Amino acid sequence: MDICTPTPSAAVSPLRQRMLDDMRMRQFAEHTQEGYIRAVRKLATFLGRSPHTATAEDLRRFQLHLVDTGSGPVTINATITGLKFFFDITLGRPELMLKMTHVAVPRKLPVILSPDEVGRLIAAAPNLKHQAAMSVAYGAGLRVSEVVSLKVGDIDGERMTLRVEQGKGRKDRYAMLSPVLLERLRAWWRLGHAQGKIRHGGWLFPGLDPTDHVTARQLNRAVHLAAATAGIDKRITPHGLRHAFATHLLEQRVDIRVIQVLLGHKRLDTTTLYAAVATDLLRRVVSPLDHTCAKPADEPAPEPAPQPPAL
Repeated sequence: MDICTPTPSAAVSPLRQRMLDDMRMRQFAEHTQEGYIRAVRKLATFLGRSPHTATAEDLRRFQLHLVDTGSGPVTINATITGLKFFFDITLGRPELMLKMTHVAVPRKLPVILSPDEVGRLIAAAPNLKHQAAMSVAYGAGLRVSEVVSLKVGDIDGERMTLRVEQGKGRKDRYAMLSPVLLERLRAWWRLGHAQGKIRHGGWLFPGLDPTDHVTARQLNRAVHLAAATAGIDKRITPHGLRHAFATHLLEQRVDIRVIQVLLGHKRLDTTTLYAAVATDLLRRVVSPLDHTCAKPADEPAPEPAPQPPAL
């Protein structure tokens, strides 16, 4: 039975339910489950029949279809990952995926704001809540999902830390909390608490409904509005403030392994990306050409006129 077509008597087909159960027993995140189901649905649409009837050649043609219709490397790889789970785990037929292959994703350097641009951007935030949230993204280097998920109890003013619960990879960690950031968070807390927006033990950055936090999309819109107000024409997102945090620390000669811990990176080579955009470091490096003794010669000086022999 088709994984993508619900039956009249149930919300989902038996095959789809089995795949959902396979993902649930592994405690996959909700967005991961949605992405995997989406991948199988794409294949079913391409085949025009249930995906469990696909052959290895069908899957090969499907990847060619993704390429020909303009799907990017990230989309292709995400689709292949979802299909691999479906065929390997749910159907128990891993051999069908042998002709599908992940593609290389071009690695692009992030756009980095200067410290002056960051200051202007945060100052131009639409309100105090968004100003505090943007200050967290830059001052502590948090991902946008980690910023919006902060709770009041995650702020530790005594130890000067921010507790990040279940960040990327479902890992808890502590982030730095600077005195300036702490003061900004306290200013927002006083205002939000007085207005009844911040509840005891609730979200630090609540949405329109205080029982839920502000969304990443809402924060992204606030950053774009602030950039327009500040006259910054660079491509900016909340994640760009995290990039700026790491780059500026590297330019301050903070050890890259410390930056790795602050960012919550699993692998050091992920953090070393910022060495390529830390332009202040490049300016400090002295070219080996400048250490050479040879100097470019001007036109050769005329030879001195011969002197008459001494008497």
